[in-house]
Amino acid sequence: MKLPFDNMPTFDAGWVWLVGAGPGDPGLLTMHAVNALQQADVVVYDALVNEAILALAPETAQMEYAGKRGGKPSPKQRDISLRLVDLAREGKRVCRLKGGDPFVFGRGGEEALTLVENSVPFRIVPGISAGIGGLAYAGIPVTHRDTNHNVTFLTGHDAGGVVPDAIDWEGVAKGSPVIVMYMAMKHAHAIAEKLLAAGRKPDEPIAFVCSATTEHQRVHETTLGNLGDLESLGLKPPAIVVLGEVVRLRKALDWLGAIDGRVLETDPLGLRAVSQSA
Repeated sequence: MKLPFDNMPTFDAGWVWLVGAGPGDPGLLTMHAVNALQQADVVVYDALVNEAILALAPETAQMEYAGKRGGKPSPKQRDISLRLVDLAREGKRVCRLKGGDPFVFGRGGEEALTLVENSVPFRIVPGISAGIGGLAYAGIPVTHRDTNHNVTFLTGHDAGGVVPDAIDWEGVAKGSPVIVMYMAMKHAHAIAEKLLAAGRKPDEPIAFVCSATTEHQRVHETTLGNLGDLESLGLKPPAIVVLGEVVRLRKALDWLGAIDGRVLETDPLGLRAVSQSA
């Protein structure tokens, strides 16, 4: 694939590029990401990276899986970080390919710090995070001037796999009209209890966007106080979860549904046509 620019950066031997692969759809890759893949000697990739994206690497490239999935045997983060160091010291051009954005709950910061500690040169290639791009594919904007002027992004579990105690749940509940949660499916009910106890309304809309931006994308809308049995509904990770009035905008902005022929509403919030000019 020939890129449209002639001045794309050269991937030098002995470097590690931490590259965001986006939420799943290969069309959401940046040109810098494609450039990195096409020059790589080694691609160290995560579990959720689309195979079509991996196919952009040269046939001669060494492919190494370093995926982490909840409840399944996974390589330790420290081992992954040190593997990047070893490969770079072998003179390889190492593309560390991570789902979404490397610096948004992607442990890219940890890996970059390890590279710094070992004097390995690196480059960061941002990617589209599922908390923004994945919700956009579901027709849910993370901000809208009639609903919210701020948004909080958080993770649904800590390094130990449990609901993070370090999060000020009461502060988040009271201070953020929209909450976007990564890796929150497993602990969704526990998180809902914390938010309800902090004053969020049980009828507040919440959406689960599973396998966002892929052909398997599925969106489930419900309310905070009536999550139901998510497993029996067939909802499975990876999923991005969003709580707030912006979820109601999906009635008007579900553009994938429009492609499939679904009739859209123009004013789901009862405010005015959402297609108004800025």
